[in-house]
Amino acid sequence: MTNIVGRMREAFRGDRRVDPDVLLARLDALRRFLAAADGHLPDASLVAAHTLVERAGTRLALSRDHTVVALAGATGSGKSSLFNALARLTLSPVGVRRPTTGVAHACVWGPPEGATRLLDWVGVLPRHRFVRESALDGDDESALRGLVLLDLPDFDSVQRAHRLEVDRLLGLVDQVVWVVDPQKYADRVIHTSYLREFHRHRDVTLVVLNQADRLPPAELPRVLADLRRLLDDDGLAGVPLLATTATDPDQTVELRAALERTVAERQAALRRLSGDVDTVVTDLDELVGSARPAGGPDDATVAELNRALAGTAGVPAVTEAVQQAYRHRAVASTGWPLVRGWRRLRPDPLRRLHLPGAPGDAADPAESLVAATSVPDPTAAQRSALGLAIRAVADRAAADLPAAWPGAVTTAARSRLADLPDALDRAVAGTDLGLGRRPVWWRVVGAVQWLVTLAALAGLGWLVLGYALRALGLPELDNPTVGEAPLPTVLLLGGLLAGLVVAALTRPVVRWAARRARARAEQRLTVAVAAVGDEYVLAPVRVVLASYAEARDALREAAGR
Repeated sequence: MTNIVGRMREAFRGDRRVDPDVLLARLDALRRFLAAADGHLPDASLVAAHTLVERAGTRLALSRDHTVVALAGATGSGKSSLFNALARLTLSPVGVRRPTTGVAHACVWGPPEGATRLLDWVGVLPRHRFVRESALDGDDESALRGLVLLDLPDFDSVQRAHRLEVDRLLGLVDQVVWVVDPQKYADRVIHTSYLREFHRHRDVTLVVLNQADRLPPAELPRVLADLRRLLDDDGLAGVPLLATTATDPDQTVELRAALERTVAERQAALRRLSGDVDTVVTDLDELVGSARPAGGPDDATVAELNRALAGTAGVPAVTEAVQQAYRHRAVASTGWPLVRGWRRLRPDPLRRLHLPGAPGDAADPAESLVAATSVPDPTAAQRSALGLAIRAVADRAAADLPAAWPGAVTTAARSRLADLPDALDRAVAGTDLGLGRRPVWWRVVGAVQWLVTLAALAGLGWLVLGYALRALGLPELDNPTVGEAPLPTVLLLGGLLAGLVVAALTRPVVRWAARRARARAEQRLTVAVAAVGDEYVLAPVRVVLASYAEARDALREAAGR
């Protein structure tokens, strides 16, 4: 028996005290974990953590001067008799042939005011509450001031409602006293479904072998040793194990002493919550791990995404239209003026696509945006390439994450996929393609073309005037000559020939400049499309990765690491 008392004292020694500030910091870290993980991890995996955070906040806000201890046991274990023996009153009904405890009963040592809200939260009905306030003047009762002792229904009751009530209450109380009897102390249900689940709550667990008087004195040590072995197998090594007899007050002294120690320390609620945090954090650890992934996919993957986005946005078709539009406008500005009107009758390639930069558009691209462009819709191959590129981004970004997170990264990467076509169309429509202004050299060449054209027209008019004078019999004009050729003929033929020569010399320059305009437009469109990809694909991925990093660090803080 001395050895048992020693174990009891070891379980409640002072160096296992829980610092309230440390516990609050761990709970706050768990809240930050949930804030980071919500929406990214399955809700079912976070239910226990949400429940704990809510329950811990409520419990800590209620009375810290009261300790809720529950007597839990199977049918026939005598826990109701033990409850009455500890209260020294007949409070909970005792069954002879079958269990009679269908609801929880509570006994409060001390004034009931502080315990009322606590019992309301626990869910004990007012008619099942009892107070030991009148007996507190006795020395043997004053040590229990602040104790709230519960007698729970039988956890192996044939009524499912009773079992559910036990499970609910076991999640709320500060300490559990498991009451077993010599006949069913090795029952599989209590060990596998309950005691083993409390292996992280050793500091707030106590096991009582009740009805010890039914055993021969020589058998009691053997039964206690066997029960201790079972508890060690359940992960409850060091948990106090006591032998009691409800009908003999002397056989409940050690249990009362253990309860007095619990009440005096005011640590049970903190220890219980600390153990709950340990349990939740351990269960969540495999969902988070300790990976430190990069901030996003590598440059090659991003480049492949941008190429796929460019194909989907119709960038090749737009740049081809830019090249054709440049040539169309350059020839219309630098060509022979007599055929420029015919050139302008041909449709402008950019105008066909409803893109900015067409003749007459505003200088500011933002002022020339249209509701939608007429860029050709992406082909099935281009849509497939975009889907594969987005999947590659998610796979690369989530390569080092635990198994629960790649799905969240993939979902984030595809979260705005439906909005991508409109966003890409707006990006293309809002990009300055560099054709809003005519180059200076167009004006120079155009002026030269007008000059030689006017010279040809002057020569033609001069010649027509001379023929008219001769036809009318009037004196002929004395035309100056250039060498042997009359000046009007030189002006006419020279102007025509010069116009053709300038046009021929300008065409290679126009083609070269058109290719440069295409390259410049492609570069600008690529930047615009990349910005869309960053906002609609990469940014959601980075949000998930940042949430993972925050959840990982918060969980490490909650674990006390």
